[in-house]
Amino acid sequence: MDSTGTESSAGTVAEEDKAAVSLTKATPAPTTAEAPDIQSHDTFVIKKNLSLTAGEYVVSVAGPDGSEGEPVAYAREKRLSLRGQVTVYTDASRKSVLAAFKGRDHEVGYMYDVRDASGQSFGSFYEDAGASFLRRTWQVRQPGTMKLTGREHSRVAAFVRFVWEFVPYLEYVPFIWPYRFKYTESGKPLMTVTKKLGLHTRYVLEILAPDIDRRLAIAHTLALDALEVD
Repeated sequence: MDSTGTESSAGTVAEEDKAAVSLTKATPAPTTAEAPDIQSHDTFVIKKNLSLTAGEYVVSVAGPDGSEGEPVAYAREKRLSLRGQVTVYTDASRKSVLAAFKGRDHEVGYMYDVRDASGQSFGSFYEDAGASFLRRTWQVRQPGTMKLTGREHSRVAAFVRFVWEFVPYLEYVPFIWPYRFKYTESGKPLMTVTKKLGLHTRYVLEILAPDIDRRLAIAHTLALDALEVD
């Protein structure tokens, strides 16, 4: 207070400024998760759990025996929502964003940009429509590092998928046959995604190149499932 017993207006403004700063620090915006642990691993297990309203994906580091180890990522896709918009979090609390992808119109058809929590793009992927006629083929791009071509490894599985999509009403049902995608650059194998046969939808992601961004690889693997029924 001043000499007249009246509270100083300058002091009030200062206190309000401090309160505003404190509030800002208490409610930070979601940020990109620190991912050194993810980048140091080469094999992941992606499991999808279904509910009446959504599909939930849990990404775990694979154990030595191929079992699910420590969870490192989580995603939730609402049913009947616009496909091609998926956010990947570091855990089920959904407070920290690991990556997100969303589709957009492009000259190649539909391009999916993968971004971090700040909106910065660090990769993309799209389905190669021409090459996918008999065997589904994807192009995965990591700027300045990798240009991967992913193709269904088995011609038999590709044929079964081709027939599946032309059977009435089955085009609305996820393809249940197990399959494997092999990703190469200049003929060199750098990554594989294998869909396992079982009661639950389950994928194994194996990365053979240390420079591949694990966030991009995980996002693309989730897209293979989330975009399966267009």
